[in-house]
Amino acid sequence: MDRSLQDTYAPTHRCFGCGPGNPQGLQIKSFPDGEETVCEWTPQKHHEAWDGTVSGGICGTLLDCHSNWTAAWHLMRRAGQDHPPSTVTSEFHVRLKRPTPSDKPLQLRAKIAEISDDRAVVEATISSGGVVTCTCRGVFVAVPPGHPAYHRW
Repeated sequence: MDRSLQDTYAPTHRCFGCGPGNPQGLQIKSFPDGEETVCEWTPQKHHEAWDGTVSGGICGTLLDCHSNWTAAWHLMRRAGQDHPPSTVTSEFHVRLKRPTPSDKPLQLRAKIAEISDDRAVVEATISSGGVVTCTCRGVFVAVPPGHPAYHRW
């Protein structure tokens, strides 16, 4: 896949973390890589909690959005559809294992731990220089018609 999941399926989406339509957002780009999804993202000075370290809240947002797209991608493939379902975060737990450096690109990886017809449990990491700095495990649910997020992308 040459284009990110976000650019392919939700080019006008406004989410702060992953929306291509939000010029002030984080603009993450998730790509399928076998059974995982990957993303490389470069922090800027305004993403820091203190000099040289990315804010934990920014790390949480990166993991949430990348994991949500991982769930949507796999739910789409499982159902044999050509467009991902609108998915939302039901819960996610972030573990900040060590400070995340802000002076170089970060690598995000996510994979499915469990999946059913309308939800997926995703495990994800942020790494810097080959060292995992944050982990996440979350539950992401495809929403039905009538939900405010239905057809958001």
